[in-house]
Amino acid sequence: MIHDDEEARHRAKMAKRKAAQDKEVASKTIEKGLLVVHTGPGKGKSTAAFGLMLRALGRGFRIGVVQFIKGSWETGERLAVERFADLIDWHSMGEGFTWETQDRARDVAAAGRAWEKAKEMMARDDIRLLVLDELNIALRYEYLPLADVVATLQKRRSNLHVVVTGRNAKSELIEAADLVTEMNLVKHHFAAGVKAQEGIEF
Repeated sequence: MIHDDEEARHRAKMAKRKAAQDKEVASKTIEKGLLVVHTGPGKGKSTAAFGLMLRALGRGFRIGVVQFIKGSWETGERLAVERFADLIDWHSMGEGFTWETQDRARDVAAAGRAWEKAKEMMARDDIRLLVLDELNIALRYEYLPLADVVATLQKRRSNLHVVVTGRNAKSELIEAADLVTEMNLVKHHFAAGVKAQEGIEF
């Protein structure tokens, strides 16, 4: 049971907090396309990007997706977006993880094609959100010129949101980004012998 004095203290505390929060929100006046980076060793980087994609879809945005590493996997997110074919342009242009291809020249060529597709999509006026899935991996293994990638992302049109995913984001990309989130690994079922599961990992 909550006593009247406790309820009054709570109400006063929340009113003070709301006033501070409203003042903080009102002070933010800049509107721009964001460069967002999801990185770190924990699970959830691409998942978070596709969560943003879902939110943007709800607002009627046209979405672009370029996957730099994942290839022809039949993932749940890819199957789901087929229902929004009129709003999403999805391109899986990788050939699988580097330990699977074991062919650097092939991986570099695939990353180059994916980057050309990304630049093509950045040039389109109708795309409002572009997800560059696992671009950080391509940069980590030097499949693409880092300086060119960062410069191109910085020069994108002012209302385009870009989300970059993958472990080991380069410091130059982090510096250029507006929002960086690092997913930290606390516990993962894989370590306990649980295999990758449909609807969770793919």
